[in-house]
Amino acid sequence: MKDQYILIGGAWPYANSFLHLGHVAGLISGDILARYYRTKGYHVAYVSGSDCHGTPITQRAKKEGKSPKEIADYYDQKARETLEAMHFSYDLYTNTDTDYHRKEVMKIFKQIYDNGYIYEKFEPQAYCPKCEKFLSDRDIQITCPVCGTLTKADQCDGCGHVPTVENLIGGTCLNCGTKTIEKENKNLYFALSKFQKQIEEHTAKVNHEWRVNAKNETAKYLREGLIDRAVTRDLDWGVDIPLPNYENKKMYVWIEAVLGYITATKKWCETSGLNWEEFLKKSDHNKIYMVHGKDNIVFHSIIYNGLLLALEDNYRLVDTIVSSEYLNINDEKISKSKGNGVPALELAQQYNADSLRFHLINNGPEKKDSNFTLDNYFATHNNEILNKFGNLANRTLKFKGLEVLPQGNMDEEMKEKITQTYEKVGEAIEKLEFKEATDLVMNLVEEANKYYDNRQPWKQKKEDEVGFQDTIYTCSIIIANLSNLFEPFMPDASRKLREYFQIEEPIWEYIEPKDLEKIELTKIEPLFTRI
Repeated sequence: MKDQYILIGGAWPYANSFLHLGHVAGLISGDILARYYRTKGYHVAYVSGSDCHGTPITQRAKKEGKSPKEIADYYDQKARETLEAMHFSYDLYTNTDTDYHRKEVMKIFKQIYDNGYIYEKFEPQAYCPKCEKFLSDRDIQITCPVCGTLTKADQCDGCGHVPTVENLIGGTCLNCGTKTIEKENKNLYFALSKFQKQIEEHTAKVNHEWRVNAKNETAKYLREGLIDRAVTRDLDWGVDIPLPNYENKKMYVWIEAVLGYITATKKWCETSGLNWEEFLKKSDHNKIYMVHGKDNIVFHSIIYNGLLLALEDNYRLVDTIVSSEYLNINDEKISKSKGNGVPALELAQQYNADSLRFHLINNGPEKKDSNFTLDNYFATHNNEILNKFGNLANRTLKFKGLEVLPQGNMDEEMKEKITQTYEKVGEAIEKLEFKEATDLVMNLVEEANKYYDNRQPWKQKKEDEVGFQDTIYTCSIIIANLSNLFEPFMPDASRKLREYFQIEEPIWEYIEPKDLEKIELTKIEPLFTRI
């Protein structure tokens, strides 16, 4: 079989605040997929980065009396710390303020322009007479024309509607409170509408793998008809426009951030000695996943694909949209104004990142909004992870009086259950059923604990030495295989187990390590401690 190439793009978080649990819950699907496909031996490019430009950063900078770069650099670093603490395995986590990204995005922009899909347009735009400047949508408060919610004009907090330029006239300037007026401005537009038919056809071909929210949201926009989108803004912080007479404008963040999937993949491939076209160009041997929350669906299912088509250069369109719902905290929607978005870094450092990952996957917003409480997390950690998985490993590998693990005979029934678990968990992951996948692995843990209890090795040790050796050997092999099966979900515990068993790399197939007597049982420590 020819080599398989998997590109996984994780949404680019704004570098204007800490990553909270909701961010992690929405992004962790990408890490599951990346780790799983690596164990299958596929070539994986798992990329993302911090979105360092745009109004959110300039607003925060103004509020704190700092430069936009200072704000972006600080929160970019905090994002990296958080993702590392949560054991995300990005091949490249970069940001949109690197020289490489800027130069590559400008080249792509120019290519789309040269292909005739970016055009100049004079239009009325919201202008603040007091601030004497054109305002970005995030600088304006309006009443949503669809649902009536009072909201910032970039996207309605109530229904998700993205307001048109006309909707912004008569809104309120958030900088000074003045009503905006209409004034003519010059901008460049991306002709997204030209790709309506191609995006419809592609979506119909691939959306059987998508979740319901992605299918519905994409269908809604296609049904309403795609509209052209502005690609320039009146800002002094961002990527330059590579065209004359646009020196006072910057690239709209939505276009340069989504193009980061191209720039990050190319950068990683260049530094790794790989061919980036294997991941990004059309082929029968590659696949593209995009992972994000439900508020980002259209940017990945429609807009990014439109940009790829505009390049007219044989780019592969997105295959699978992996869109989570929202994570609430203590029955409340996460809100910056309420300050209830618990920083993920804080929890990962205070408790256990592996069990936190497992809890967010097993109880997360995979198909519907979910709720996080510390009590529920503690119950998962103590009752599921510690009492079942941790206990199995501890009572097998630290059996009282045992100096080395025996080389016994593997129970054939348990071997078959392990083999079936690989198959079923793999199928669940590829169907994006991550909760089901974690349940299936935990089912094997429970089967192993039942086997241990039924065999009663504490009695066998005195009455049936051969039976005892077979029991401990079988349980040890189950644990070794759990180091593979838990790899996408709890990678740190999996790594520790592989080190104990001297397993070099996780693979997605049944293993039976030899030389168990070489394992130094005195050095084995509990995988988890009680919270």
